[in-house]
Amino acid sequence: MTDLHRLSIRELSEGLAGAKFSSRELTEHYLKRIAKLDTQVKSYVTVTAEQALAQADAADAAIKAGTATALTGVPIAHKDIFCTQGIKTTAGSKMLDNFISPYDATVVAKGKAAGLVTLGKVNMDEFAMGSTSENSFYGATANPWNLGHVPGGSSGGSAAAVAADLAPFATGTDTGGSIRQPASFCGLTGLKPSYGRVSRFGMIAYASSLDQGGPMARSAEDCAYLMNVMAGHDAKDSTSIEKDVDDYVANLNGTAIQGLRIGIPKQYFNVAGLDADVKARVEESLKKLEDMGATLVEIDLNMTEAYVPTYYLIAPAEASSNLSRYDGVRYGYRAENPVDLMDLYKRSRSEGFGAEVQRRILIGTYALSAGYYDAYYVKAQKVRRLIQQDFLKAFESVDVIAAPAAPTTAYKIGANLSPVEMYLGDIYTIAVNLAGLPAINAPVGFDKDNLPVGLQLIGNYWSESQLLSVVHQYQQATDWHTKRAAIAEENA
Repeated sequence: MTDLHRLSIRELSEGLAGAKFSSRELTEHYLKRIAKLDTQVKSYVTVTAEQALAQADAADAAIKAGTATALTGVPIAHKDIFCTQGIKTTAGSKMLDNFISPYDATVVAKGKAAGLVTLGKVNMDEFAMGSTSENSFYGATANPWNLGHVPGGSSGGSAAAVAADLAPFATGTDTGGSIRQPASFCGLTGLKPSYGRVSRFGMIAYASSLDQGGPMARSAEDCAYLMNVMAGHDAKDSTSIEKDVDDYVANLNGTAIQGLRIGIPKQYFNVAGLDADVKARVEESLKKLEDMGATLVEIDLNMTEAYVPTYYLIAPAEASSNLSRYDGVRYGYRAENPVDLMDLYKRSRSEGFGAEVQRRILIGTYALSAGYYDAYYVKAQKVRRLIQQDFLKAFESVDVIAAPAAPTTAYKIGANLSPVEMYLGDIYTIAVNLAGLPAINAPVGFDKDNLPVGLQLIGNYWSESQLLSVVHQYQQATDWHTKRAAIAEENA
């Protein structure tokens, strides 16, 4: 079969269970596509063909024996921030170019237990710091919709691999929009769960109070299948929530659109940098939801102007602390022939980290330094609480909040936006991480250059089922999520 990559996760699951094709055939199909097409997309850092085929054979045996799960034998790509035992885990950095993890991240281990087949590890902005996937030691990944544009970041490799049909779905992480923004840029569905819903154990830390893993796929239904595997309490992660996990697939039609109150923050739709095409597509999608029975309610989110400065104090501060462990001593990149210990530290870090990572470490270290800690970091934490309260007040009158996922469509590769311009592009996503809320991106059309536009829906705590359900029903009434880039239509 030459069109296996066009099947949904449900169709793949049913096809494997019904012996229409084997996991080995499916895995070989994706490996051929990667070999043929990824020289253009550059989404994979490491392809694990031998291991994938061994896992596929084991999956086929489990299916025959009647011990398979719904996802046994389905291939997946993992963002190269999740530790994978015996496989290089780089976080997109020269610092970890030689790091072979001795253990699996909980998300990876759960995937293995469910019978998923790992195709490989995909590219990302270094240590998840960036919005383009250009900040990678392994070079830029291209957007399958236009190879001259970025796929977004930091989970750009995950988005590009799925959008080019080089994996049926992928894991991503979201510290300030790193699932939702690349999903928007690549025409995909991507869910950032509530903080604590998905284990962070074995997920290389950027900013520990903001990081959260989640699924990236073509549809809400596909994301729901992966969430059923990823979500749940993990004793190895002290921030993991002990709360029952929904059956996200079973609940896809569980939220009624009729009577759903969708909050429209007037501040979000008056942002200076909001592209006219993005605004138009988002408003059209909201009109469609209104036609389906939802009620649009104008709301105020008065802390909007505080999002970017608050985030870009807290996240770099946590990064400077988390990345202090990369010192050239125990593991990772080590400078050659250091003259003394201080030279080892300095050169290992300056040679091992890229420019954006160094910039954020410096900002964070400054914010945490004596004399500035109270003025910057402590104040930012107080404002963070006000941002959270702003959302909770809004949720007293609405069920979900709508916004663009990004103010523009995908940038051109090499656009060389200033750091401030790049940070302002995160205006719609970072507050969700500051507040620890769940949010989802859904594709809702294209701009004049045929680049995808995304709608973001933000939910109250633990409302992942509701968000998936709303998007699923929207996707039953529209076909934006079925659109494919030309490169995805090619057969291997």
